Amino acid sequence: MKYFWMIAIAILTFLAVSSGITKVMLMQQDIDFFSQYGFSNPMLIFYGAVQIVGGILLPFKKTRFVGAAVVALTFVISLVILLMEGNIPVSIVTLISTVLLGFIMVRNRRATNQATR
Repeated sequence: MKYFWMIAIAILTFLAVSSGITKVMLMQQDIDFFSQYGFSNPMLIFYGAVQIVGGILLPFKKTRFVGAAVVALTFVISLVILLMEGNIPVSIVTLISTVLLGFIMVRNRRATNQATR
């Protein structure tokens, strides 16, 4: 089970950072998609930067909870927009990723609580 969580964290870190980079770089597909829902270019850059920071915090035990929470929040925002757009396949992947982040947060919090006892 330990390897499952290590792989999940690696994949989620990659998803968060790569997704953030495309927003910071103002890729045309992100501009077109998010501008329909009121995101200006500076907002999109900030949103991407938050995803990158969350992704960077995710692999490290001491910052994993905060990183997972930040990435989960950005994924929930994306999920809402994807559902409004009607993009069900990507919405399902985003939902699964968000649920995994929630499990990582709970698992990390339990490990932290046990270590402090």
